[in-house]
Amino acid sequence: MGRKKQDIPEETPRDSDTDLNDMVDSVIQAEVSSSDNDLPMEQEESLDELLAGSAKMVVETCMDIRRGENVLIVCDPTTGDIGQALHEATIEKSERVLLIVMPKAKHHGEEPPTPVANLMRQQQVILAPTKYSLTHTKAVRQALRDGARVATMPGITVDMFTHGGMAADFNSVKKRISNLGPHFRRRRIVNVKSKLGTEITFEVNWREWKLDDNGICNRPRMLTNLPAGKAFIMPREGTMNGTLIINGSWDSSLLDQNIELQIENGIVIDVKGGTIAANIRQEFGEVAKKLRSKDRENVWTVAEFGFGMNDQARMGGNVLEDEKRLGTCYFSIGDNTALGGASAVGIHIPGVITGASVWLDDSQILQDGEFVLDI
Repeated sequence: MGRKKQDIPEETPRDSDTDLNDMVDSVIQAEVSSSDNDLPMEQEESLDELLAGSAKMVVETCMDIRRGENVLIVCDPTTGDIGQALHEATIEKSERVLLIVMPKAKHHGEEPPTPVANLMRQQQVILAPTKYSLTHTKAVRQALRDGARVATMPGITVDMFTHGGMAADFNSVKKRISNLGPHFRRRRIVNVKSKLGTEITFEVNWREWKLDDNGICNRPRMLTNLPAGKAFIMPREGTMNGTLIINGSWDSSLLDQNIELQIENGIVIDVKGGTIAANIRQEFGEVAKKLRSKDRENVWTVAEFGFGMNDQARMGGNVLEDEKRLGTCYFSIGDNTALGGASAVGIHIPGVITGASVWLDDSQILQDGEFVLDI
């Protein structure tokens, strides 16, 4: 009774867990020291209040954490302030709360350390504010199978946590996304065009649209991003063909030069766009080298397509929020196993398009980045 840390199963490496736990105070203190020392006292207090307010909203509104629930908060050295704020808000609701600081990953979709993955299997609630996304990892999929509800926050910053998309009325976002459902029904062919040259067509299974990324994650086996607000689906493998011009953002960067992707049978076969295109080829190429030769092409799978549905989200160069901005659409490249696909490659990176027009069969959804539906 009265425990603040949970029992760790016998198979979990205790020394590794202890090492991770020992990092918490020092890392968070370093984050606080480096970020706050130059702030006036009143600004410090204001920031603390904003962090506390957002953390309380996550705990009470988004996750609906109840007394006695096992809660794991996973952060890294870049998100210590947010992890600490979430911890302080969560212990007001439950005494079974554990805060872990893990090493920063190298890219989206990289598996967390084994001790962290083991702990994730023991939770009812997991909050993951980290530099790189844990959404498309085996660890999160296993935690969901074991009954956890999970909110990932890849690339979250203090500004993003306290402003913009996180300030949305998530009950309104939920209603807006739900209103899209009837327009998806029985429509199989998606066509995306833009004035910049996007011309892409692919098939979907209309029953597989995901309409629960709305910020309300209050039941077992639910998964959401925060800030939330998108409707998305996995393109049917092997069906996408055409040219895709990414003009908004890619991963954690606003684009000053468009990225052009040539796609054949669901696979990116060419990337153009100067330095950033070269960096993309290098990053995906390095991941491909770690795979068996017959699987290497799969890193270039077009894994996900979706619409932004959050009216408070901003286009600021972090795809976590950019892809939620109302009227944008996005495509992700890489791992699609979280959506039921066969591309298990350990990398998943989205690019956001602004100003696109989208049709489902003969029904138009977006016109130049504006919804033509009454949602």
